[in-house]
Amino acid sequence: MKRLHLLIFSILCLTNSWGFNLDSAIAAAPPYQRTIENYQVPDVVLINQDGKRMKLQKIIFSDNKPVIVDFIFATCTTICPVLSAGFLNLQHKVSDISQKAHLVSITIDPEHDSPSVMRDYLKRYRAKPGWDFYTGSRKDIDAVMRAFNAYIPNKMSHYPLTLIWSPHDKKWIRIFGLLSSSEFLEETQKVGIK
Repeated sequence: MKRLHLLIFSILCLTNSWGFNLDSAIAAAPPYQRTIENYQVPDVVLINQDGKRMKLQKIIFSDNKPVIVDFIFATCTTICPVLSAGFLNLQHKVSDISQKAHLVSITIDPEHDSPSVMRDYLKRYRAKPGWDFYTGSRKDIDAVMRAFNAYIPNKMSHYPLTLIWSPHDKKWIRIFGLLSSSEFLEETQKVGIK
């Protein structure tokens, strides 16, 4: 795994030295789709990277602050690193982000992503407090994915999806596709994360 991260880092360094810009590449891709949705958050218990069990409804609604959710898995080498880089970038760009929002990654591979695997994943990304990674039983994870219209039968067919809960209007912003870091920041500012 360390070799993979070294390879990715080397590729990014080379592409940067050649003038390649990730934001430009994402901007050149088809635009993301943004919709406003109403979702019923299922009453399931999930387990975070520290082994703490919590109801998903409490994770989302207890602090009355925006929550940003994505669906990833620790061994993914395609979309998940990009989504996680977006979370990391947000943590670096917004001061005191943990006071303003909660970043929630939910695994789509609960058979593999144990709390220790998720903890290692967050360490690799140098995640700060306020970004948590959750797992649970396959039944509960499937229920969560179905509730957010994100169900896939095979983790290899997953797609880039980010959901932003706005406590002010009790709505979800559903973002389908990859965003540049500036687009992601703009979307979070719309729900008061500044």
